[in-house]
Amino acid sequence: MSGQREVAEYQILDALALEEGDSLVLFDADAARERLKQNPWVKSASVMKLYPNTVKVTIDEWVPYALWQRGNTVSIVTEQGEVITDDVDGRYANLLLVVNYGAQTRAGEILKALESEPELRPRVRAAYLIGQRRWDLMLENGITIRLPEEDPATALAALVKMDKESAILARDIAAIDLRLPDRVVVRLTDEAAQRRRDALDGNKKVARGGANT
Repeated sequence: MSGQREVAEYQILDALALEEGDSLVLFDADAARERLKQNPWVKSASVMKLYPNTVKVTIDEWVPYALWQRGNTVSIVTEQGEVITDDVDGRYANLLLVVNYGAQTRAGEILKALESEPELRPRVRAAYLIGQRRWDLMLENGITIRLPEEDPATALAALVKMDKESAILARDIAAIDLRLPDRVVVRLTDEAAQRRRDALDGNKKVARGGANT
């Protein structure tokens, strides 16, 4: 056997359906190949009889590229956006999760943008395709990064630079909007916004108290 990574050995043996003592002459290699191709990971397969007593199996598998979520369904997809399987477990946690219809065929766009900022990529939990036009990133700490439709890679580079200078991604904020080329808009979390309002109210009271003395 060769070429398999995702397909388990027992699945290959089940597809071959060979028992000890079976005649290789009567073994149907074409039927075994068709059974192998029913496995969602198998892109193509070759089954050859090598007399007197050997069966050679070569498998070409689909390569997992990203996770795609639409509604409650999550699938593993190829780089071209083709669904491989909906059977997703922890082995694929390192794949980027892209969300919404159309995201599966455009995952390469955001992955290539993130490749240029390797320190940011592990912090990204998911990428949402918004209106079939642009991407929002959800970070592991809950911050949403709103990217522009054009040149998201440049926006990500600016974000990483800001984070190095001011640790903006460690602050108590809900979202960072990078869609405008000449400004960055930051939205505080509800708790941080309330603390800011309380602090401003406190400053006003102090100012009024000082004015009355």
